[in-house]
Amino acid sequence: MQIQQIRTTFLDFFEERGHTVVPSASLIPIDPTLLLTVAGMVPFKPYLLGEEPAPYPRATSVQKCIRTGDIDIVGTTARHMTFFEMLGSFSFGDYFKKEACRYAFDLMTDGFGFDPERLWYTVHETDDDAAEIWIDEIGVPAERVQRGGKDNFWQMGVAGPCGPSSEIFYDRGERYGHGGGAIGGDEDRFVEIWNLVFMAHIQDVPYNIVGDLPARNIDTGAGLERIGMVLQGTETLFETDEVRTIIAAAEKTTQTKFGASSGADVSLKILADHGRAVTHLINDKVVPSNEGRGYILRRLLRRAVRHGYTLGSTDLVIPTMVDATIDAMGEAYPSLIENRDSILTLAEREEVQFRKTLEAGNQLLDAELTTLDEGGTFSGGIAFKLHDTFGFPVELTQEILAERGIGLDRAEFDVEMDAQRERARAAFKGAGAADAADLYRTLLRGVDPTEFVGYSDETGTATMLAILREGESVARAERGQDIEMFLDKTPFYAEAGGQMGDTGTLTTPTGTVVVSDTQHALQGLHGHRGTVTTGYVQAGQEVTAVIDHKRREYLRKNHTGTHLLHAALRDVVGDHVQQAGSLVAPDRLRFDFNHYSAVPLEELREVELLVNEQVIDNSAVDTVVTSKTEAEQMGAIAFFGDKYGDEVRVVKTGSFSTEFCGGTHVSSTGQVGPLLLISEGSVGSNVRRVEALTGVRAYEHLVGLRRELEGVAAELRVQPGNVLAAARDLNSRMADREARIAQFEAQTRTETASTLADGVETIKGASLLVVGQDDADAGELRALAYQLRDQIGTGVAIVGSVNAGKGVLVGIVSDDLLADGISAGDFVGPAAQILGGGGSRDPQLSQAGGPNGDRMAEALEKARSLAHDALASR
Repeated sequence: MQIQQIRTTFLDFFEERGHTVVPSASLIPIDPTLLLTVAGMVPFKPYLLGEEPAPYPRATSVQKCIRTGDIDIVGTTARHMTFFEMLGSFSFGDYFKKEACRYAFDLMTDGFGFDPERLWYTVHETDDDAAEIWIDEIGVPAERVQRGGKDNFWQMGVAGPCGPSSEIFYDRGERYGHGGGAIGGDEDRFVEIWNLVFMAHIQDVPYNIVGDLPARNIDTGAGLERIGMVLQGTETLFETDEVRTIIAAAEKTTQTKFGASSGADVSLKILADHGRAVTHLINDKVVPSNEGRGYILRRLLRRAVRHGYTLGSTDLVIPTMVDATIDAMGEAYPSLIENRDSILTLAEREEVQFRKTLEAGNQLLDAELTTLDEGGTFSGGIAFKLHDTFGFPVELTQEILAERGIGLDRAEFDVEMDAQRERARAAFKGAGAADAADLYRTLLRGVDPTEFVGYSDETGTATMLAILREGESVARAERGQDIEMFLDKTPFYAEAGGQMGDTGTLTTPTGTVVVSDTQHALQGLHGHRGTVTTGYVQAGQEVTAVIDHKRREYLRKNHTGTHLLHAALRDVVGDHVQQAGSLVAPDRLRFDFNHYSAVPLEELREVELLVNEQVIDNSAVDTVVTSKTEAEQMGAIAFFGDKYGDEVRVVKTGSFSTEFCGGTHVSSTGQVGPLLLISEGSVGSNVRRVEALTGVRAYEHLVGLRRELEGVAAELRVQPGNVLAAARDLNSRMADREARIAQFEAQTRTETASTLADGVETIKGASLLVVGQDDADAGELRALAYQLRDQIGTGVAIVGSVNAGKGVLVGIVSDDLLADGISAGDFVGPAAQILGGGGSRDPQLSQAGGPNGDRMAEALEKARSLAHDALASR
């Protein structure tokens, strides 16, 4: 059974049993505690944890995932990959253990055709129900149902939902090891292919159950590649049909045969695995960078390049891996085919950039390694240089060192990295977000999601459900205290999709809170952050919520402007443009997008014109709530960072733009007012940023420019409409006068040089001239030196000057004396030391200087003496 058939068999099986087929979510999770989607349950986490109501009682999916925890052993084992697909089935308070076990057994034996005599099962040591279901209901021999401990219990590591699990293993036979009638430990023989989690309980600390969930959930996950390995009878995951075709591409591009040597096989497997990961990450709009998920992409890509280099490949390897991945997986993931060109372009640029320094970095690494024996320690400072100068991720350096039995002084590396921590800080935000999310889950347990009424209302009444202060839940907050409040419904928009959260006031019968920000504490829960300014507030009170109307109106204008700008950029710059981030603030908008070079000024003008034509057209801005499938059929484009469920909100600006968007907008494009682009630049590798103003802010900007123009016109004594012509005329006249001045100065220098040349002395047929000039700068001294050389012929000229207290020396040597070994640097450099400075050591024209201009006479005499001796000793 081929991999694609396994996918369809799994999904069809569960769809026939009432499960909604949910497409794979992006590798960029909405969950702020995760950098990447690491399991099939991640997109369903809010439903499983009860944070949001599930849109369906049952679901099934094939979810693409990335885990890098075992990256160091990828290619060395039969079962470890960074990119993999998870087959999943889920129940949200619908069915439980009995049905989950029956579905798994029927699919394994009937759908996939596994020999039931080769299937083994584990259950938690306390889970008698699951054991009885397997043995009594399904008929599994009791000896093949074994009890386990913590390995058979799922929990999040914090207070919250938990439950026992049951794992299904496939016995590959004695050829792969001697099980001795037990599953544990012998992973080559017993391959775990499915894990069923029975999420039924609540814990206060890990593994300590304190109660039952109101709704019991099922979360199951089966490794697609593992099932493929068993069904296809391959030795490893890498020999399953889809992955093997990608390895074949690696063989071809590196001229290396798979199976020829274990070392080469590891590199080929890494190329295939990382090629798949890189392709899907770029397709999901991850861009290589030095932080967060962008760093993971860069590390995977550069690790693959290094293994291609190790195999002797001098050609690019990543584009071949990308092409092979798209060919192999395009049927399952059609967007790969749609985005092939943009994926290839970005992957190739990253590899080309790394290959520029790869060889030099390897040479430095090899040179350092020659001084170390096995068991030695590699310098953390050199590791930092490899990272900072040559683009070697430190993990890559550690991997290379480990291959040779050498350790790394990581402490020294970390010290070197301290200066760059600010840039890398975002990479560690995941851990902070995880701590915050865990705290919110604990403190807000039982608080229902917030009903957002802000699309239609700017004021409203609500009930205050909870108050948090300094990391604790409190019943009451007094004047002057900073708090975060949670209401049953609110007109306050919580920051999302780039749009900043609302501000305003919350008023109760006993006090007022000025809200300075609104954020999603958890998905679906709006946290109103502010300060009690009068009286006190307490949980359970009725609240009058009022947002800042004027600020919200500015936000609406800028958010709709962002949509218009996105569409215009795609029209003018290219449809490869994808949003990579945005800021919708009251005073401006900022839009980041994937593009590989600066946008030319003429294209920016075209973009701005196109947006303002839409503004002038005053098209209606319509909002439609529909299914995700219908929205995609409408041509709706997803915005970066937004979360989309089965029911989505689509914002249409006439026929010009159609976007998935949960933000707030004006009702017609004319309300955006003029949109002015005020800047364009780079904010990272392959990411550009434009900033713009709309409405009154744009008008105020234009008024300021007009005032400056009128001021310049007044200075030029012309009308504002004639400023450009007047400026050009002024520049032309200035250039003519500067040319005449330069001509006069050149003539003056010639005359000066001729006069100064009268003071030349002759040493063994060569001329030596040492002179000083008043208040000449370095440029004037160089020009004079050239003219003196032309005047004296064969010889040496040295000139010096004091300007603003600093001394400058210039020495020049004729061409014929250079052949005799005479160097201007030999006498100018030592002379400059007297001035307290130094300079160039160029043999023909040497310039130097220092702060001690009062010692110029002494410096000139030093230079004269050295030059005299040099000429005399020829």
